[in-house]
Amino acid sequence: MESFEGHFELPLLGPIGSNGLANPRDFRYPVARFEDVTTSHVAISKFQNKLFTSTLSHSPFDVVAWHGNYAPYKYDLKLFNCINSVSFDHPDPSIYTVLTCPTSEPGVAAVDLVVFPPRWVVAQHTFRPPYFHRNCMTEYMGLIRGKYDGKSSPDDAPPGDAFLPGGASLHR
Repeated sequence: MESFEGHFELPLLGPIGSNGLANPRDFRYPVARFEDVTTSHVAISKFQNKLFTSTLSHSPFDVVAWHGNYAPYKYDLKLFNCINSVSFDHPDPSIYTVLTCPTSEPGVAAVDLVVFPPRWVVAQHTFRPPYFHRNCMTEYMGLIRGKYDGKSSPDDAPPGDAFLPGGASLHR
């Protein structure tokens, strides 16, 4: 994911406390090791919406150590600590933010990476008020696995109307 304004960081937790949502301890960083292989590789990088290539005569994985604050990482979305309780209003979707890319304007993000993991809804099979968003932003939503409770399930959907894993939608 790329942002043209700011850098991704963990969201502020506020009243949730220190052990909520995505924990820093769950992000995995690669261990650098030297790989002495002479082969031909092409490195492709993107800068200001343009692609650049460079031919390497060695392995791109011959890194002895990481230096600085920028290192590749991965995060297992199953480790996200989902916090949700519906008493009279649906919580703002920002409680599902894994990473945020804040702008210079406080409270406004350029990009939010949000996950809706499997969770136990404490008010299951009771009155469920509609979603209420306190934010105004464009959302690109994709379904990795399972089913999305906000759209028809494959069982009761008209043909071509179900939101299936691998599907995506853009909301403005």
